[in-house]
Amino acid sequence: MNNLKIGVLGAGHLGKIHLKLLSETEGYDLVGFYDPDPEQVEYAKQEFGIEAFNSVDELIEAVDVVDVVTPTLSHYDCASKALRSSRHVFIEKPVTNTLEEAESLMKLAMEANVKVQVGHVERFNPAFIAGKPYLTNPMFIESHRLAQFNPRGTDVPVVMDLMIHDLDIILSIVGSSVKRISASGVAVVSQTPDIANARIEFANGCVANITASRISLKNMRKTRFFQHDAYVAIDFLKKKTEVVRLDDKGAEPSDNDLFIELPDNEKRKINFEFPEVKNTNAIQEELRAFRECIENNGQPAVTIQDGYNALLVAHQIVEKLHLSGDLSMANI
Repeated sequence: MNNLKIGVLGAGHLGKIHLKLLSETEGYDLVGFYDPDPEQVEYAKQEFGIEAFNSVDELIEAVDVVDVVTPTLSHYDCASKALRSSRHVFIEKPVTNTLEEAESLMKLAMEANVKVQVGHVERFNPAFIAGKPYLTNPMFIESHRLAQFNPRGTDVPVVMDLMIHDLDIILSIVGSSVKRISASGVAVVSQTPDIANARIEFANGCVANITASRISLKNMRKTRFFQHDAYVAIDFLKKKTEVVRLDDKGAEPSDNDLFIELPDNEKRKINFEFPEVKNTNAIQEELRAFRECIENNGQPAVTIQDGYNALLVAHQIVEKLHLSGDLSMANI
């Protein structure tokens, strides 16, 4: 298959990262980009030596694939135009601003018979990829995504800005419908919640406790999965994975082994494993995966339905925050 001609909509902070990585990724010909901000346009033209298009429509006409890295409010407008022109679309998270927009994109993609992948990049984090084979049936999940304050992104609740990453990861692993959601949060430096905690109960009995903050003193992106006979800790920030699990029954522990003695006097050896975490760039890997999906006519690694599911739960959490009207830090 020949290289796919791709263009980027949006040359902001993340858009520049996409432009750089696409220029280095085999299988794509980076045709150019569009951004309405003259300063962004001039910087990107100088930095990457590529064409700046005069409009969204002009860029769509020139490419096979449209990479939507614009602010969330314009995701639907950009992606729907591309789909109506039968272009493949990669669209950053959250997939759209509203659930109705996401539903419309699903319909348009089906009618156009093209591929659409949502940029839930943590699916491609090498630490998550290393830990995923060990995740069989977690029944309790604890997640912390804490960030130092950055004015960028404060126009939306922290649930949409940060927590949605973990919502997508957890939904992809649990594979069960949501039974109940409770949430608490507070707006500290912006007009929307800057720190939030959500408890999600699933129909299969799994419970997820998720905290997201953009006003922390240090950065943290860590999720712990607890399941029968095993504990899996994934550090998305430091790219480390740790697995602690019990040996099969009947294994004979030596004097130097760490073991636990059960009520029936049976000893079980505790194994500590540190799966190899490859040194890969998650954004580049998701763009490569999309290229392979198009070439092989496969299913995108993160579908519009996946993006919709994460957005739905995120909206439900935000609604709980509004209903609670909780401005106290006591419940976080």
